[in-house]
Amino acid sequence: MAYSTAEPTHRINVPAARMQLAGDEEGAFDHWYRHQPAFTVDVQALRPDGSVYPQRGQFGRYVAQRFADAAVSSGGRLRHLRDRALAFHQGTVTTDGGLQLKADLLVLAISHPPPSLPAQAEAWRHHPALIANPWQPGALDAIAPHARVAVMGTGLTMADTVATLDRLGHRGSIVAFSRHGLLSRGNLSGAGATWPGDYQQGSLRQRLRQIRLDVAYAAQQGLSWQVVLDAVRQQGQRIWQALSVADRQRFLRHLRHYWDVHRYRVAPQVAEVLEARQRTGSLQVQAARLLSISGEGETLCLTLARRGGGVQTLSVDHLILTTGPAHRALTDSQPFLQDLARRGLIRADALGMGLEVDSRSRAVAEPHVEALPVLVAGPAARGRFGELMGLPQVADHAADVATQALLTLGIPQDSRCPAY
Repeated sequence: MAYSTAEPTHRINVPAARMQLAGDEEGAFDHWYRHQPAFTVDVQALRPDGSVYPQRGQFGRYVAQRFADAAVSSGGRLRHLRDRALAFHQGTVTTDGGLQLKADLLVLAISHPPPSLPAQAEAWRHHPALIANPWQPGALDAIAPHARVAVMGTGLTMADTVATLDRLGHRGSIVAFSRHGLLSRGNLSGAGATWPGDYQQGSLRQRLRQIRLDVAYAAQQGLSWQVVLDAVRQQGQRIWQALSVADRQRFLRHLRHYWDVHRYRVAPQVAEVLEARQRTGSLQVQAARLLSISGEGETLCLTLARRGGGVQTLSVDHLILTTGPAHRALTDSQPFLQDLARRGLIRADALGMGLEVDSRSRAVAEPHVEALPVLVAGPAARGRFGELMGLPQVADHAADVATQALLTLGIPQDSRCPAY
């Protein structure tokens, strides 16, 4: 979804040199992009330090080309269907188009579920002022230049939304709010320094203390906090898997919001838009939670509880929801997953991050259920593996799942599709 966008303000959030597929040579995408016509046309992609932040759709084109080349060079047969899976029974997938697909193995590479509607907004689901999914093509096109806009959520999707509105000529007021009111931090451009920290030992509290000490020590050496957090990210899966269940729960309850805004950073072009809007006062970011919504003709009236105390009322022409994917409701997000869960073939993980899987990324079925093997690739398995949202980690995990699929089917490793 993210890399299919045609919106020109949507950019990859790290330098192109760091966008890597499994098996890629270092800088492969950066090299590819610099030889595309889009690089010449997009004057904002190139940063003063020489790094590039392409429009996000360019990476989608790169992956599509790599995929097509691999399909041609391999000895296997590939059939790509644009259809919707509805049910799975006795080794057969039934689709919305009426197909019956026999399978020896099922791999769920389902990425992120759609956002869920807050309970307070349910009664206003069909109100024209409510935009429940800003990712829908054209979702923001009808917003008038001076419309009053509220955005629920202050993460990366909010940043993309504000950048898009700015490109479309919107100059009205925007109020973005979330419980903590935290904005995603900016990224470092260029290759930058590396940090030698090791955070794989100790309790969650001990590791957090060491990270804070290292951030302070890095600052004394003239290095930014980003280099320390990048070292933490690179060790993320090992750190997560070594934590106790109690420490994982503590992290999600107390630290996740702070980790997310430092881990998932915005591209400098988008950061510049946010900073400019904040300077002019046309973008305000608040720590608040939504209490209720009422209607006043074509507008909505929002009642917010401010984090520091007090209640605020906002009358807006549009409320845009950017609260992110509803991972906790993943098994209810589409008919196929509902059917798999009903049959006991999959179940939600205990932390509400996706699906429960074992160390080989095999879906954990309900006890006494005999079924076809089901593998889970990508973010839906992060409750088990931890850091599984960034492209390099997702690509490496997909390669591991592919290897597990070969082992499950008894196919020798040398019979697999050759690496491109």
